[in-house]
Amino acid sequence: MSEVSLLKQLARSLMTGQLIAASDPHRQQWHLAPAVGLLNDPNGFIQANGRYHLFYQWNPLACRHGAKWWGHWSSADLVHWQHEPVALLPTEDYEISGCYSGSAVQNNGKITLIYTGNVKYTDGSRTANQCLAEEMPDGTFRKLGPVIPLPEGYTGHVRDPKVWKHDGFWYMVLAAQSPDIKGKILFYRSEDLQQWHLLGEIAGTYLNGLKEFGYMWECPDLFPLDGQDVLLCCPQGLAAEKYRYLNLYQCGYFVGQLDYQQAKFPHGEFHELDLGFEFYAPQTTETADGRRLMFGWLGMPDENELAQPTIKYGWVDCMSSPRELSLRNGKLYQQPVKELQQLRQSDGFRWQGSAQDAPELAAVSAEIMVEVSQPFTLTLRDEASMSWDGECLMLTRRNWRTGEQESRYWFGSLTSLQLLLDSSSLEVFINGGEACMTARYFPSPEKRTLQFHGTGTVSIHHWLLSACMIE
Repeated sequence: MSEVSLLKQLARSLMTGQLIAASDPHRQQWHLAPAVGLLNDPNGFIQANGRYHLFYQWNPLACRHGAKWWGHWSSADLVHWQHEPVALLPTEDYEISGCYSGSAVQNNGKITLIYTGNVKYTDGSRTANQCLAEEMPDGTFRKLGPVIPLPEGYTGHVRDPKVWKHDGFWYMVLAAQSPDIKGKILFYRSEDLQQWHLLGEIAGTYLNGLKEFGYMWECPDLFPLDGQDVLLCCPQGLAAEKYRYLNLYQCGYFVGQLDYQQAKFPHGEFHELDLGFEFYAPQTTETADGRRLMFGWLGMPDENELAQPTIKYGWVDCMSSPRELSLRNGKLYQQPVKELQQLRQSDGFRWQGSAQDAPELAAVSAEIMVEVSQPFTLTLRDEASMSWDGECLMLTRRNWRTGEQESRYWFGSLTSLQLLLDSSSLEVFINGGEACMTARYFPSPEKRTLQFHGTGTVSIHHWLLSACMIE
């Protein structure tokens, strides 16, 4: 379909759908969400020329997965965002089934996008091209075409390039699948972003001491942090255990040391990045002041997303809050970026005492800090709960597709919780970011408060949060 035809359909979708989406009681107030349609992976997260740019996988024409576009927001402060022109539409033969996920770099003063052009055939097979697009003065992007065809020795499941510069060369990690259906991470090098050389496989099933570890590793991101290197990835096909790997697909990280000369990445064990229900396809960037920031998709493919009640209002899924990463004793810590404190409406409300005596607190768009050392339970809008028994922190919610209660778990010594709450999501940061638990949930609109239970002492600091500005 031509670009003109797609843009006409987009105009109709936006004109008929935005007011309907805005009327949804579950519409997010400060998390980034699509104006209409379905959003998934964050793409091309970068700070360039004083502004943050966040691109995203988007189907603006329906609340389902399909031939993805790249939407585009920008911000000076991670709080006030504006819509930018749509960056990529699937109009060329090499991307006709979708402009799939990728990343962004600054090259010669311009933002360059590196993405997967996806092609699916009628017989069920597929192929993939890694493609470039270059920023134009008017804020649109000019496609430069494919630069890496489907590499020999892999299935058509090759996607999600993440690119960075090191010692004068461009490097890329790329998700791939071997012919025996095992997930791999490929490592490439280039002098000019155009000619790429495959250096080898640096991670995946049967590599670096791993045994069977999934049939596809999506959305790799490899970056230095506090003297080591961290690989984020999303392995598909891990068997569920009693307390971990409980989602359909996993999202996690390895810590190691990348050897650029030998194209090796010896690493430690796999850790889940978020212990909740919905957190997938994260992407990071390094800021001008040296921070490593990350967005994730508050969704999970192929599971519950297409049963969400927001679909009747014409939209589905959202981004996480932006998080700052640090590495401490081999463990990845995540904390909400400091800029989000701009959303606090006042100095907040403080309270200390027995949990069962705590007042009910607004929970639709709020932040709450809790210091705790004794067991307690927290009920969130009668639709989710958190309980601490002295050893295990358990997050429970009602599954909106099956109606059943389901739980996720963290074990350790609990001292503090930070909760970021929105109309249909909750993000929990444990012990200053030592672990995270994230979930979507869809309470009845009249249920707007949270309640504490238990005889243990808690110390609470609560803020109402303003809406995130999107212009």
